[in-house]
Amino acid sequence: MGWVFTPRHFQDLGSDSAIDSALRRLKAEGSIRQLARGLYDYPVQDPVLGTVASSADAIARALVVRDAIRVQPSGAYAANRLGLSEQVPSRVVFLTDGPARKVKIGRREIILQHTTPRNMATAGRKSGTFIQALRYLGQDQVDDEVLAKLRRQIADDDRSAIRKDLRHAPAWIADLLRSLTEPKTAA
Repeated sequence: MGWVFTPRHFQDLGSDSAIDSALRRLKAEGSIRQLARGLYDYPVQDPVLGTVASSADAIARALVVRDAIRVQPSGAYAANRLGLSEQVPSRVVFLTDGPARKVKIGRREIILQHTTPRNMATAGRKSGTFIQALRYLGQDQVDDEVLAKLRRQIADDDRSAIRKDLRHAPAWIADLLRSLTEPKTAA
């Protein structure tokens, strides 16, 4: 089982120097890897592939803890997560209310792009990922197949939350999401 973490995850267990010492020792023995400054992982070992890279989502969750920020998948990455695009971006973009910066991990780059409060209003919710993916695709690229894929991902429990977040979406996206969240009618 892999896990991406920061020293902050352990702050209730001891002093900063004790935590840093333990992390250095675990890194030296190869139990953990340092991905970037203040960012570590407990790697997954696959018998065929060897050490498996941590997911962008796991890295983003650790950055949220480390930097006390919020993040929202954006662009091609949001579309890929929802199955709307087969493109796997090498540069994963997350919108954030924290400072803009790039985190380079191996050959991958995670970009934290500072954005407006309106774009962060739906951070961490399904509606936020829907809005960002649709914005990336553009109105002209949204067809019945895209709508069907999104509809399949909306559970009954999600409908009211998505409808509540429509005010944060551009008008054309709000109209699409509204139609996707309407109650199912018996035929």
